[in-house]
Amino acid sequence: METYDIIIIGAGHNGLVCAAYLLKAGYTVLLLEKRPVPGGAATTEELLPETAPGFQFNRCAIDHEFIHLSPVLEELELHRYGLKYLPCDPVLFSPHPNGTAFLAHRSVEETCQAIAQYNKRDAQQYAQFIQHWDRIAGAITPLFNAPPMAILDILNNYEGENWQDLLGLLGTKPKALDVVRNLLTSPTDLLNEWFDSETIKAPLARLAAEMGAPPSQKGMAVGAMMMAMRHSPGMSRPQGGTRALIAALVKLVQEKGGKILTEQTVEKILVDDGKAVGVQVQTGQDYQANKGVIANVDARRVFSQLVDSGDFAAIAPQLRDRVERRIVNNNNSLLKIDCALNEPPRFDAYHHQDDYLVGSVIIADSVAHVEKSCAPCAYGEIPDHNPSMYVVCPTILDPSMAPDGKHTLWIEFFAPYRVAGHEGLGFKGTGWTDDLKNRVADRVLEKLATYAPNIKRSLIARHVESPAELGERLGAYHGNCYHMDMSLDQMLFLRPLPELADYKTPIQGLFLTGAGTHPGGSISGMPGRNCARMVIHSQHPLVERFSEAQSYVRSLLQSVLKTLGY
Repeated sequence: METYDIIIIGAGHNGLVCAAYLLKAGYTVLLLEKRPVPGGAATTEELLPETAPGFQFNRCAIDHEFIHLSPVLEELELHRYGLKYLPCDPVLFSPHPNGTAFLAHRSVEETCQAIAQYNKRDAQQYAQFIQHWDRIAGAITPLFNAPPMAILDILNNYEGENWQDLLGLLGTKPKALDVVRNLLTSPTDLLNEWFDSETIKAPLARLAAEMGAPPSQKGMAVGAMMMAMRHSPGMSRPQGGTRALIAALVKLVQEKGGKILTEQTVEKILVDDGKAVGVQVQTGQDYQANKGVIANVDARRVFSQLVDSGDFAAIAPQLRDRVERRIVNNNNSLLKIDCALNEPPRFDAYHHQDDYLVGSVIIADSVAHVEKSCAPCAYGEIPDHNPSMYVVCPTILDPSMAPDGKHTLWIEFFAPYRVAGHEGLGFKGTGWTDDLKNRVADRVLEKLATYAPNIKRSLIARHVESPAELGERLGAYHGNCYHMDMSLDQMLFLRPLPELADYKTPIQGLFLTGAGTHPGGSISGMPGRNCARMVIHSQHPLVERFSEAQSYVRSLLQSVLKTLGY
C-alpha cells in the first residue's frame, strides 16, 4: 500500500493550491483526480477535434477576479511556472434594446463618461456605487484569506488600508446599520435604489445572478460587488486559457515532489477508530494517509457517499441528516455552449468595435428579463423563451486559443438541473436529452443573433453541455459549480455548516476544501490555501498559534506607526 502524509481527493485548482502549500511545508502529498486531466472546473480543452480542430475551449471557469484578492499567485510564485495573466479592458459590454449600451472600462472614470452619454445622474451614482463596494471589499477581503473562525489569522490579514475601509464603513451607527441593510437586501432593490436606467441596472443584475440566485432574492446583494471587482483588482485571464493556471500549479506540485494520479475515482474514505487513514479507489486499491485526507468535493458527497455512516455515527450522529437537509441547492445550474467561429460576433447596431469583446458580453434586456431568466430554474422550468446570457469571445484577447483568424465563443445560460415534467428521462434521469439541450441552444443563439446577426453565418461547429452533463463532469451536486448556493445564510462561518466551517470535520484528520467551503466558489485558490493552513495548524497548534500572534502584533504595530506617519 502506497503511503503519503496527505491525500487530496480532487485535483481542481483548490486541491492543487492546497497541495502546493502542504508540499512547501514539507508534507508528502498525493492527489487523486477522477477525470483524465487535472483542473476540475478550470480546464481548457479541444472539444471539437473533428469538426473544429485547433480550437481550445474553457470548459467552465473563464474570467478571473477573486484570485487577485488572494496572495496565492505571489506566495506560490506561479509566474515562475509559466503563468501569465492578460488584463481585460474594457471589462464588460452589454447592448440594450433601446439602442444604448453599457460599456465598462477598467477605469471607473472612463466608465462614468460612457454612462453619462445616456444618463448623467447614473454616471455620478456609478462612481459612488463602485467606491462603496470597493470599501466593502477592502474591509472583508481579510476574512476571505483565513479560516472563518481563526481570529488571529483574520486580524493578521488586516493592513492599514483594510483598517481604513473597515472603519470607514463602521465609523458611525447609521453607517454600520446601512452596510448590514445592504447585505440583507436583494440586488434588485439595491440597484433600484442607486440607478434609474435599465441599461446599467440589467447587466449588474445579471452579474449578481452569477452567484446562483435571481436578483430579487434577499441576502444576495453582495453580488453587486462583482462589478466593482472588475475595476479593482480588475478582471483578467491566463494566456492560453484557464488551464494555464492549472499547468503552473501542476508543475509546482510535481517539482516539490507531489504526485497526481488521474482517472482515479475515490469510492471510500477509510476511517479507523474515528480517524481518516486513507482512501480506496474504484479499482479496489487503497492509499494510506499518515496525517490526513482532504476532500476537494462537496460535503454532501463526502458524508453521504464516501464515508460509511458507522464511521461517524458515534461522533456526530446527526451530521449526515444535517448535510442532506440543511445544505441548500436551488436547482439553478448552467447550460454551456462552446462555438467555433469564422469571425467574432459583431454588434453593428451599437457602433461595434472588436475591443468591446475583450471582456465579457452580457445579454440582459432589463432587470425583469434577468429575473425571468433565472427564477424559473428553481421550479425545473427552462427559461429559454427569451434567453439572457453571459458571453465571452476569448480569442479577441488571446488569439492563441484558435487557428489564425478564427475565434471561439463561450456562452453560459441559466438552466435547471432537473427538468420538471421530464423526470426519469434523459441523462441521469434529469430530463436532459440531446434533443432538448440542442433545441435550447438553438434558442439561445437565436437571441444572441438579434444583437449580433453575423453569428449564424460565422458558426463552424458547436458543443452543448447540459446541466446534468456538467454536473457529472465536475462531480458537482445538482450541477452547482459552487457545490452549494452562495446565499448569505451559507457563507463565512456557515459554509457548508457551522460545525464544518473551519475546513475540519468531526472525523480526525478529515478536512474539506473547494467551492463548498469558505469563502466559496470562483477561481481564487482561497479555500485551498486556507485549508492547508488549517491542516498545518492541526499538526503543530501551539507553535503555529504563537507564530501567528507574533506576526499579528508586528503587523498591528506597523499599521499604527504608518497611520501616525512614522
